[in-house]
Amino acid sequence: MTILHSLDQLASVPGPVALAIGVFDGLHLGHQEVIRAAQEHAAQHHGTAVVMSFEPHPLTVLRPGSEPKRLCGTAYREVLLKRMGVNTALLCPFDEITAATPAALFLDILTRDCKPLGCISVGYGWSFGKGRSGNIHLLMEHGEREDFAVYGVPPIRVDGEVVSSTLIRDAVSGGDLIKASRLLGRDYALYGEVMHGRELAHQLGFPTANVRPEAELLPPFGVYAVRVEVDGSLRSGIANLGVRPTVETGDTVPSLEVHVFDWSGDLYGQRLEVTLGDFIRPEQKFSGIAELRAQIEADVALARGIAGL
Repeated sequence: MTILHSLDQLASVPGPVALAIGVFDGLHLGHQEVIRAAQEHAAQHHGTAVVMSFEPHPLTVLRPGSEPKRLCGTAYREVLLKRMGVNTALLCPFDEITAATPAALFLDILTRDCKPLGCISVGYGWSFGKGRSGNIHLLMEHGEREDFAVYGVPPIRVDGEVVSSTLIRDAVSGGDLIKASRLLGRDYALYGEVMHGRELAHQLGFPTANVRPEAELLPPFGVYAVRVEVDGSLRSGIANLGVRPTVETGDTVPSLEVHVFDWSGDLYGQRLEVTLGDFIRPEQKFSGIAELRAQIEADVALARGIAGL
């Protein structure tokens, strides 16, 4: 995938350029429709679809401290975009200058940099520019004048609720991963790099991959039945999400310790996508290693039963 980092780099993209614009945190069902509209336009006009998002989250600049915790990081978002067939993405820097740019000027810049601009696809309620003065109506006026199409994608509803990143955050933080998966349009998963740990689980007979999740927003700490792709095959396993209170590492950064059933190997440095399934129990502190080992054995037996192993 080609990743662009400034608006002027759009000039290198074969036109007509079909822009899908949004924050796209989580790439849920609504985001997918916005992107799909741009992809269809690009296919029909032999152009290039570009997914344009902002880094950091605009609220980090507009209202520091109020920005939401991310559902997924940039690396996982790239993985998900590739699965959607997206080949080009633009991570547009968002700073004080961007925030102060009038909406009409922002559109003028896009029109200037794309060779040519074929369409802009956004959620129907999207607002942009200084003071959030730009909206779908300004987009349409500008599109008519500059000869590019505008797609305002209406809200997507699931079970009567409008799909949004906020609704998904509420579901994830509340532990309702089934609902989160319905809103995302895929199984809820955590993604991150496998880091070196204390290897205590290996000493207990249950070697784990210590995954540092990219996501800022996490579900409740505890033990989950999981699925993870290893060496090209999807395998079942068990994982503990949390800060490992029994071993008292002093580390307050959560980790996801994944034990893959009936597999052995070295995963250090790899990035894993871990799909969280049934919640087995909350994370807890045990009186010692013996009690911890006994509980792990019970947890593994239960997770194997869930997986049908």
